[in-house]
Amino acid sequence: MYQIKKKKILNPTVVELHVEAPLVANKARPGQFIILRVDEDGERIPLTVAGTDKEKGTVKIIYQIVGATTKKLSAKEEGDTLQDFVGPLGVPTHLDGLQNVCIVGGGVGCAIALPIAEALHEMGARVTSIIGFRSRDLLILEDEFRAASCTLRVMTDDGSYGEKGNVTLPLKEMLEGGERFDAVITIGPLVMMKFVTLTAKPYGVPVTVSMNPIMIDGTGMCGGCRLTLNVDGKKITKFACVDGPDFNGYEVDFDEAMARGRMYGAFERHAYEETCNLYKKEVQ
Repeated sequence: MYQIKKKKILNPTVVELHVEAPLVANKARPGQFIILRVDEDGERIPLTVAGTDKEKGTVKIIYQIVGATTKKLSAKEEGDTLQDFVGPLGVPTHLDGLQNVCIVGGGVGCAIALPIAEALHEMGARVTSIIGFRSRDLLILEDEFRAASCTLRVMTDDGSYGEKGNVTLPLKEMLEGGERFDAVITIGPLVMMKFVTLTAKPYGVPVTVSMNPIMIDGTGMCGGCRLTLNVDGKKITKFACVDGPDFNGYEVDFDEAMARGRMYGAFERHAYEETCNLYKKEVQ
């Protein structure tokens, strides 16, 4: 059992937990993830490692409440325990040799992007961060990004905070102005990562995207997290859990990935509503 040592509400739908898992904390690197179960009967869900404290033996995870399991997870409090907490899994983000990097995060994807920005900052790289949200009330991790970045641009769709517009606007502005990044690393909704990739493509800047498809076992056995890549004119299949989660943005078939991501939307919504109704009955 893995104890929750700290809980923090970042916004109405996003929660930060610090979970006691010394072995994971000791080995996890930016870009890797864990798979957890809330209880003995729970499903397995992947969540990216948002940070670690090796001295305390804790792992930070940040998640959005979107389905039944994240709803159950949000009901846990400090001192409660989780059934399983397995990791670190996946391939760490490749950072060696990068000196000038643009980090582009969208929504809760910023929680995954932050430890990458922090690692690059610690390495002495020049970090430019662009983070985007629908509105001010969904903003998370601004102070942390500011501390890890030479330049920070905060975007909101409705203009309620920072600059109005999506994350591709400042990226295109900088690239058109002659900025030459060693790499763009983008993490967030699939459609956002697709258009970040398209924005960078005319300038020949390498783009790394972090894929988070449906995943069950985390070992490549179930095949649920398969992705189609277009490599040298050929379509090949990769698995996000063992080959990723990072991939070359220019090779990812985003349209297929988005279609697969929508397949279980209705089922997940139904499960979420059932879980909410269960908690309401318990309160009554």
